[in-house]
Amino acid sequence: MRFIQSFADRRLFSIFVFGIASGFPWVMISSVMTAWLKDEGLSRTDISLFGSIFAVYAINFLWSPLLDRIRLPLLGQRKGWIFLMQGIIVACCVMMSMLDASHSLFYVALFGLSIALCSATQDIAIDAYRIDIINDDEREKLAAGSSMATAGWWTGYGGLGALPFFIADWTGWAWNDIYLLLAGVMGTIMIFTLFAQEPVTDRAAQLKAATEYYQKALGADPQSAGFVQKAGAWFFVTLAEPFREFFTRNGTRLALSLLLFIFLFKIGEAFLGRMSLQFYIELGFSKSEIGGYSKLLNWWVTILFSVIGGMVTIRYGIYRGLFIAGIAMAASNLMFSLMAWVGPDKTLFALTIIVDGFTAAWSTVAMVAFISLMCNRTFSASQYALMASLSVAGKNLLASGSGYIVDKLDGDWSTFFIITALMVIPSLLFLRAIKPHIVKAEQQAQ
Repeated sequence: MRFIQSFADRRLFSIFVFGIASGFPWVMISSVMTAWLKDEGLSRTDISLFGSIFAVYAINFLWSPLLDRIRLPLLGQRKGWIFLMQGIIVACCVMMSMLDASHSLFYVALFGLSIALCSATQDIAIDAYRIDIINDDEREKLAAGSSMATAGWWTGYGGLGALPFFIADWTGWAWNDIYLLLAGVMGTIMIFTLFAQEPVTDRAAQLKAATEYYQKALGADPQSAGFVQKAGAWFFVTLAEPFREFFTRNGTRLALSLLLFIFLFKIGEAFLGRMSLQFYIELGFSKSEIGGYSKLLNWWVTILFSVIGGMVTIRYGIYRGLFIAGIAMAASNLMFSLMAWVGPDKTLFALTIIVDGFTAAWSTVAMVAFISLMCNRTFSASQYALMASLSVAGKNLLASGSGYIVDKLDGDWSTFFIITALMVIPSLLFLRAIKPHIVKAEQQAQ
């Protein structure tokens, strides 16, 4: 009963809506852009390489410390950054609506990259918001918040992401016109951002201690430091302290093991996800069928299992949630292999989407809760971004070569999906090695 009560918290609604804001930009630069480029005649390899713009999600930790130290005027440290990034995304969508991809491919890539940059920066602030709004001793709320964030993300990506495909199929709108619709949806989300509660945190004491540490390291007395020493200390506290604190608190060996596990965990899922839309199209499904099954059905399945995954994580712990999710991810990839062998069967398509939605939701909830647990709230934006960016690096940077693999296999989708299923094994070995640290951290958070 207590894990059900964990969801009865108004803060979780804000986390859910910000999850929508985080997932929706992926519609702009992933599914809609892929369909647009496919209609323009680009090859599988070219389309997957075009997806290299997702690499910005893997490096957003480089500028994440700025979001921990710089407070924008009016809306606060977290909401201010979120609102600004959403505004720029809206502007980029409007500019995309004016382009012809066949003649302006460079500008399509440029604005797509701009959306990715703003989305990756918005994600930093949203993740920090979720961690800051929940107290250190609320482990159950941490898992519940992770499930709401996951449900929100898939509502933005899956639920709202189905609209462009239905509209394109039913009205005949060009893909560039669809971007005006996307701008309108993000503009609506901006209104909510204005009224969301700004988290209240007290990081002054730790920042002061870190500042004095670096002032002494620069050879200055904290009581009489000059401008150069103060500026240097501010620079080091902003950019270096979040990462120094993470490695000092965990130890270098454990810290590297944690980061390597995060990097490896969802690589197989990412290789599959990068080519799934291309796979559906080549298998012979219509745009409406793709929208209905891969977006709307996946949306509801993911929301359901995000909540269930959160409850299970609360009840049995993050380690078990991660281990079960890893095994389930490999199994779901084999469903796609079967689908490639059978052909365009709608029933099998639906079953595959249900299984894939279950594993995606479960694994994401467990991973988000795990990364959040590893963060120091003083540097929540920086440390979460560091760990999440490694997950994205595995998911998106390496997965850019997924189209190349399919081409080298001469379009043998079944073998490709079997390969993606085997990719989860190394991460489970690392997970077993770091189990004691995860259990200890959970006990301290209770």
